Amino acid sequence: MTEGTVRPEGGGRAAPGDAPAPARQWPLLTVLGLTALGLLVIGTDLFPHAPRIGALLIGAALLTGAGLRRALPSVGMLAVRSRFTDMITYGVLGGGIVLFALMTQPKPWLEIPFLKEVVRFTVR
Repeated sequence: MTEGTVRPEGGGRAAPGDAPAPARQWPLLTVLGLTALGLLVIGTDLFPHAPRIGALLIGAALLTGAGLRRALPSVGMLAVRSRFTDMITYGVLGGGIVLFALMTQPKPWLEIPFLKEVVRFTVR
């Protein structure tokens, strides 16, 4: 029978307890800031490749979260599950978003040759 909830591995403060709240949660604020910047770039659409660059920023934010989760002993509220699960989740989602952003039509920056055949085979 479970008696309580255990804090995730590395879920302690990222700075001493007497530091202000933003300093204690700087890893989470870094990831959220990059994500907000990406959404702002997408939302304002000020230049031709804004949606692609905004999506790249969002993917980079998740990859940054995976890197911070790996490198730092304590990341505050960025720790949700075990260190391994967080790294895999942030890394796979961030990598997927970056790849999709690079392959966005029209004029993709990255072309993977066999994907056209896969799509043609599955969609028919």
